Amino acid sequence: MKRIFTLGMILCTALMGFAQTDTTGKQNNEVDTIKVGGMIIIRKHNGENEITHNKKEKSETHHYHYKSSNLSTNWWIIDFGFSNYNEQTNYSSSEAQSFAPGTSKESLKIKTWKSRNMNIWLFMQRLNMIQHVVNLKYGFGLELNNYFYDDVRVHLYRNPTIIKMDTAFASLDKNKLAADYLTVPMMINFNFTPDRSRGFGVSFGVSAGFLYSARQKVKNGGDVSKTHDDFDLREWKISYIGEILLGPVKLYGSYATQSMWEKGLDQTPYTVGLRFSY
Repeated sequence: MKRIFTLGMILCTALMGFAQTDTTGKQNNEVDTIKVGGMIIIRKHNGENEITHNKKEKSETHHYHYKSSNLSTNWWIIDFGFSNYNEQTNYSSSEAQSFAPGTSKESLKIKTWKSRNMNIWLFMQRLNMIQHVVNLKYGFGLELNNYFYDDVRVHLYRNPTIIKMDTAFASLDKNKLAADYLTVPMMINFNFTPDRSRGFGVSFGVSAGFLYSARQKVKNGGDVSKTHDDFDLREWKISYIGEILLGPVKLYGSYATQSMWEKGLDQTPYTVGLRFSY
């Protein structure tokens, strides 16, 4: 019985000593920490508080995404492509022969890869309509078309306009018809990746162009001659237009609703090429 009592006293003494040591350790070394979001509050037992920030967590919780604006504007867009026309003239008709006597489909054929189109759009705007996926796109600019005749003998006379094959032009180096328009395009744009600055999408619509300049330019050696006139070209050109956005690559195209001539010839112009914009 005495042994049991003695052993109990020893155990109680040891536990009290351990408890005393642990309490001293807490008072000298241990701290309490409280975490609030990315901020950590360290509460020390000596009464002092220390506040720190968890920089790693803070950086991990911030993600930056491209956010589309409801109205975005692109300035100075440039198009480079080719001009051509769909030839549907009935050259045996009296109207065609009175306007272009002695001509044929072959004589008025143009050089496909040399006839160029360049458009300079002063601006184009895109207006959000449905969650930045469906947008209205419109702008204003210049359409410049150059049609290089394969047969350099083509001569456009003025007042009244008559197109003939002129043997005096047979030795020319170049012979082209230029038609320039002030144009307003209007399109519906479908942007399939609205969360990207350069995404994928398509646009289609119509454009209205006003003919502000037309001329025939011929070159013989170092001599260049220009004849300015409207040559009975239509004052207004209404076209179906479209573009395809493939990331940084943009394609455009247009096809007029009718012949570019007021009478005589049935030649419907169209263009296709690359668009360069930010």
